[in-house]
Amino acid sequence: MPKKILYSIFVFCLAATSAGAQVSGGQRAFEFLRLPNDPHVSALGGMNVSNPDRNIAFALQNPSLMRPGLHNTLGLNYNFYYSGVKASNLQYGYHVPEINTSFALGVQYMNYGSFTQTDNIGNQYGDFKANDYAISLAGSRKYKEKWRYGVALKYAHSSLYDKKAAALLSDVGITYMDTANLWTVGVVAKNMGVTLQKYNPDNQAEPLPFDLQIGISKRFKYVPLRLMATIHHLYEWDIRYDNPADAETQNVFNGNDSNAKQKNYFADKLFRHFIFGAEFLLGKRILVSASYNHMRRKELAIADKPALSGFAFGIGLHLNKFRVQYARSHYHVSGAYNEIGFNISLNKLFGIGKTGDKIHWNATYPDWEMTTIAPTLEAADVSEN
Repeated sequence: MPKKILYSIFVFCLAATSAGAQVSGGQRAFEFLRLPNDPHVSALGGMNVSNPDRNIAFALQNPSLMRPGLHNTLGLNYNFYYSGVKASNLQYGYHVPEINTSFALGVQYMNYGSFTQTDNIGNQYGDFKANDYAISLAGSRKYKEKWRYGVALKYAHSSLYDKKAAALLSDVGITYMDTANLWTVGVVAKNMGVTLQKYNPDNQAEPLPFDLQIGISKRFKYVPLRLMATIHHLYEWDIRYDNPADAETQNVFNGNDSNAKQKNYFADKLFRHFIFGAEFLLGKRILVSASYNHMRRKELAIADKPALSGFAFGIGLHLNKFRVQYARSHYHVSGAYNEIGFNISLNKLFGIGKTGDKIHWNATYPDWEMTTIAPTLEAADVSEN
């Protein structure tokens, strides 16, 4: 991997530290856009913009990861989130050789269920529902030998009781793929856009969930292992929750000393930007994933009983025509979130005759994955066709 790329990332991270402190959660509309869109993404800490695995979900994490190798791939997952919240995600990829462009469609839907409407003294007036959804269309093209660039356009809509909001957003991503040295670098600016409809027309529009992310992935040549790091919130340095309890210290009289010198928490502030992940291939068909999200652990773990908060694990079964992925994410000691999803190769599952030949339905394209994460897996797929 060229030293210039690593140096540029380092300089950019240093420049980002000059931004002022802000709380990362609960300050923006359409926060559901930050949620992972697939069990594989969940198993890697909730976001990943540099994994070149043949999973259509990563094309919605970083539009430049969409490529011909994901042609005619459908991704589906439907899960029960916490407290009866239902999460649904769909992704579909298609390559158009005439214009040398790969496209990805994504649909994200959150159903928060039914709520009882009451007034301030508890009188009930029936039920109401709340939901959010987003529809995205991404396009990606190759630049020279090792680069891809992509753009995604998204329409997001939110319905909370009788309040509705809508926004038009975009993601812009770049991927550098070095198949010789097995490095992948992804850079994405997410959720840039404008609000089309405000929850309250009389108020100023709420800010959108913008984020700037960089991901680095390294696959080892003689070991079926990939290590990854994703750096998020690069546009602001201090995303640490300012907990008043951290400033209190006990004096000799067992009282709280409000004038005590506060720590600067440099290491904590730094690592809240990082998500670390790893994947290990067992044989030809089973991929095991694990990750650690430092910000999630610090925000959701109980001090005297942190358990596995911030950790996530996953396992994938990779077959010729489809893949099954399971993930278990530990947000809080009270319970983990289980998720299951599927990636289906539609052109391998069924054909549509001569019409399919005209629209390249049955076409297969080489994927950079054959020289990165699992050459044995891809060789098995090719031999079975």
